[in-house]
Amino acid sequence: MSTRLNEIQAPVWNEPIIMEMGYPGRRGAVFSHAEDDIEARVGAAVDLIPTAVRRRDRPALPEMSEPEVLYHYLRLSQQTLGMMGVSLFGTCTMKYNPQVNEALAWRPEVTEVHPLQHEDTLQGTLEIVHAMDLILRELSGMDQFVFQAGGGAEAAFVNASVTRAYHASRGELEQRNEVITTIQTHPCNAATAAAAGFKVITLMLDENGYPSLDALKAAVSNRTAALMVGNPDDMGVYNPEMKEWVEIVHEAGGLCFYDSANFNGTMSKIRPREIGFDACMFMLHKTFGAPKSGVGGPATGAYGCSAELAPFLPAPLVTFDGERYHLDHDRPDSVGKIREFWGNVPVILKAYAWVRAMGAEGIAQASDISVLGNNYMEKGLLAIRGVTRSHPESTSPRLEMTRYSMQTLKEDTGVDVHDVQNRMTDFGIDAMWTSHEPWLIPEPFTPEAGEMYGKESLDRWIAVLAQISDEAYSNPDIVKSAPHNQAIHRLKPGVTDDPSTRAMTWRAFQRTRAQTRS
Repeated sequence: MSTRLNEIQAPVWNEPIIMEMGYPGRRGAVFSHAEDDIEARVGAAVDLIPTAVRRRDRPALPEMSEPEVLYHYLRLSQQTLGMMGVSLFGTCTMKYNPQVNEALAWRPEVTEVHPLQHEDTLQGTLEIVHAMDLILRELSGMDQFVFQAGGGAEAAFVNASVTRAYHASRGELEQRNEVITTIQTHPCNAATAAAAGFKVITLMLDENGYPSLDALKAAVSNRTAALMVGNPDDMGVYNPEMKEWVEIVHEAGGLCFYDSANFNGTMSKIRPREIGFDACMFMLHKTFGAPKSGVGGPATGAYGCSAELAPFLPAPLVTFDGERYHLDHDRPDSVGKIREFWGNVPVILKAYAWVRAMGAEGIAQASDISVLGNNYMEKGLLAIRGVTRSHPESTSPRLEMTRYSMQTLKEDTGVDVHDVQNRMTDFGIDAMWTSHEPWLIPEPFTPEAGEMYGKESLDRWIAVLAQISDEAYSNPDIVKSAPHNQAIHRLKPGVTDDPSTRAMTWRAFQRTRAQTRS
């Protein structure tokens, strides 16, 4: 049975920005004056504001009623939802975020507490954080987790900092000044290692889709501080020689860090510690059912390590003495804080609720579905004219995503991957993810099925791409001029990078517009 494609006509409203709306004197809320007896005791409200921070003029805010504000944002949301569809955003594991978890995170027990409260008043919160620590220990084999990092890059920086502290404690930091990574490991690993003062050695890919053992052996020396690597990588390639990699680095005296951002296809199947890794990180805001940062964040990069590295972790750690939970600040070897306080507790709560709801069997099933969906999609996508797979001769396993190329499509028709992205939105499919830079594969795209979409949605995604391929070969202008059914057409290349046209604030926008008009 063929898949029916419905072109999506997104709602289009002639909607100004909110700073250009409103009428003088209109208010959404009117506050009464303080009662006389209160003012007599504490003084006038204006007197409570230090003179140095008092406004000289009224703030330049739109004056609107509450319904006007509500309707404005509803119209904007309808324009946005008019393009929302199947989102197979590769390397990011875009999965459904249960609404019950969002409701839990908005309860006053979460929103109205402060991390500087006495720990006796935080026992329930600390219990959840500690329980999530224990769950991730079970999934990873590590001995201790900390949730201070505000995302994957910060978790990688935790590792770089812990690596420095570990080698410094052994008197080897000056000697061990090199970190080894691969070209297909997330760029934050190389970036954070460099930020921590290490020289970065980047291994290139071999014909099978991952660097060779010989390349690793050539890079490892007594200067090696650590290996920072993702597996599977962002092409979906799993390196089956990873145990040997760890042994080689350990024999040279280095540490090994496992970037588990792409954990969705291996969760319940692979424990980084059992492969030999000293530390790893997980994305609670992707893999564990909390909204992805950037589209509903905030984020949490959960960093776990062996008992040998635990003394160097950022403080405080949440501990349990059998009766009560504590915030352990007394850690003399700690690398110090990576960010304020002890992490994004609402994200930890959502991840904890997701894991408890899924259970061990649910997590294993989600992993199976993710891998099955990806391999199902591969059969359909490789049947589309102009689409090829990275490392086509490689027999290495592809897990929850595969990197494809539209180089052939572009050579044949002139339609590039960005044109295809724009055209997909006309069919109610979110623009597909291309690739992290650098583009090792020309004209790349990387869908990730995950476990949340059914077979019918995957079939629709494939059918949309097949339709666009047919259009590219028969009438490429249809694709090159897309999108046709969206509230906003494509931006001119470079506009957002031009400081003379962009504006990040209302004041900057007014200044830029005045300059443009003059």
